[in-house]
Amino acid sequence: MPRRPSPTGRTKRERLEYRAARALAALPPTTQVKLSRRPPVRVDGQELEPEVQLTLALLERQGLAGIETLSPAQAREQVRRQALAAEGPTPEVGARRDLQVDGAEGLLAARLYSPGTADGPDADAPRALLVFFHGGGFVVGDLETHDEVCRLLCRHAGLHVLSVDYRLAPECPFPAAPLDGLAAFAWAVAHADELGADPERIGVGGDSAGGSIAAVVAQETLRRGIAAPAFQLLLYPATDASTEWPSVDRFADGFFLTRAQMTWFREQYIRDADVHDPLLSPLLTSIDPALAPALIVTAGFDPLRDEGEAYATALDAAGVPVVLRRFPGLIHGFANMTGVSRVSRDAFLEVCGMVRALLRTTRAGRPASPML
Repeated sequence: MPRRPSPTGRTKRERLEYRAARALAALPPTTQVKLSRRPPVRVDGQELEPEVQLTLALLERQGLAGIETLSPAQAREQVRRQALAAEGPTPEVGARRDLQVDGAEGLLAARLYSPGTADGPDADAPRALLVFFHGGGFVVGDLETHDEVCRLLCRHAGLHVLSVDYRLAPECPFPAAPLDGLAAFAWAVAHADELGADPERIGVGGDSAGGSIAAVVAQETLRRGIAAPAFQLLLYPATDASTEWPSVDRFADGFFLTRAQMTWFREQYIRDADVHDPLLSPLLTSIDPALAPALIVTAGFDPLRDEGEAYATALDAAGVPVVLRRFPGLIHGFANMTGVSRVSRDAFLEVCGMVRALLRTTRAGRPASPML
């Protein structure tokens, strides 16, 4: 798979766009709203962050083709270029190396991020490991588009991160992605020692489509009686393919992820699959109270908001320790905007801190905090 160029490989235009985006993020909120040429955006008692409002207005003015109008290959390349344009200074980690892990039908590319040396009484103790699955509607995204996300998690949550490049649709439609997720997680458990990870603290996580894979892995490992995750990190996860939740209608257009894109993703990935299949809609299955403690993060202006929060409610009702954190003024994909958006970076660093806190409760054998 083609690699995304490093920040130094940006074109002159992309370098200028990056600098402009950083400069605009530093402007006063009132100026940002004025430059967006729109009044403040308020929905459901929430106000869109002025910085995000301006970013969305500028993206609209660029006139980029919607990925639903492109071929999968073209869409992947466009997403890679957008990820590069939004990438900030490279967050340093202790080490990063590419490797291969088991998938359901062969080896998968993966990347291991390891934190630097720790201080204090636990300096020599093995760190927790997060097996991470990138977002992208099961069609786009790769190790490169989520490199900065994984670096930030590794550095600021203080854990190893194993990013897995699972198979994508339409070449490999449902259920290829969750089956790859299960195989990759099992591989990580079996190879914990060589990964430098604490075998008792191997978690699973992902954003959007990757959050769906992570939720399925947590559920299916319990059902199948195999080693299960110790914790979950679900960033604006897709949890229910059977229903169009109210947030899809409220934020159908103009907030980065659109209904048209979601429909296109479904056509590539789901095809004629049963939308009630637990590998596709983890919200619709019976929740085992033994499920791993979960941190679920949503964004206020995200079409996937309601189903992510419904999943948090379902976990809580089943007795699973869960923390739900909504960032009311942000949009879908904010974890990939940390290089050019101050509010997105601040939000994601808060998420990293919450993961660090979750790891402390996991180590101590105590349940996570109750749902917020």
